[in-house]
Amino acid sequence: MIRDITIGQYYHAESVIHGLDPRTKLVATFFYMISMFCFNRYIGLVVSAIFLLWVVRLAKIPLGHMVKGLKPVLVILLFSLTANVLFSAGEPLFHWGIISITLAGIKRAIFTGIRLCLLVFGASVVTFTTTPNQLTDGIEKLFQPWKRIHLPVHEIAMMMSIALRFIPILLEETDKIMKAQMARGADFETGGLIKKVKNLLPIIVPLFISAFRRADDLAMAMDARCYRGGDGRTKMKPLTYKREDYLAYLALGLYLVVLFCLVYCMTRLISMF
Repeated sequence: MIRDITIGQYYHAESVIHGLDPRTKLVATFFYMISMFCFNRYIGLVVSAIFLLWVVRLAKIPLGHMVKGLKPVLVILLFSLTANVLFSAGEPLFHWGIISITLAGIKRAIFTGIRLCLLVFGASVVTFTTTPNQLTDGIEKLFQPWKRIHLPVHEIAMMMSIALRFIPILLEETDKIMKAQMARGADFETGGLIKKVKNLLPIIVPLFISAFRRADDLAMAMDARCYRGGDGRTKMKPLTYKREDYLAYLALGLYLVVLFCLVYCMTRLISMF
């Protein structure tokens, strides 16, 4: 089950999306996520889903691999759906005590659930198609103007890159610890909630010890290589925009124009009747 979590993992493939500049992917993801909150019509979700499916197809990422990325946010998704169904105003379809389910709440829950899934999928495309080193260089380059106010851009980008790189490592370590404890007779499936939480202690303690050990080893390795931050450092492969990056920005602009035109026209059409 732990191995099914794909967040933060790089999916190796030869595709147009993999070859784009990391800055292009970060900017496109930012505007895509912003656009998801600029409409409340299903036509907007349809356009966003079609655009995202087209990008995933270009990236050559299997849809099953994308769906696995929903597992870490499954609890948030279920909580959001339940809250929208139970606490939305409108004509009740079912009423029992303080629980009231309305048609408006069901529609809002469906809309919110689809939007959250598209947000997760859109963010996952970046980590699936960009290595941690590329992400570091892209974030550092985008935040370069903030250096004027003495913001430690390089250090922030380095910490984000290390965090992303440690996610699959810690997941693999957790899987190994769980298998070792299960071989010793540990049971993580049966019992109530309190018992399951107590059973996690044999996993959490060695996992924390392993994480601190890896962090200490990484710090010693960086110190042994005379790492002193980003001042004066040069890039062996500096980031440069290519023709594909400008075409990607053009595709993003066309998506935004089509999205807002359709949503605006649909809103005006509905208001006329």
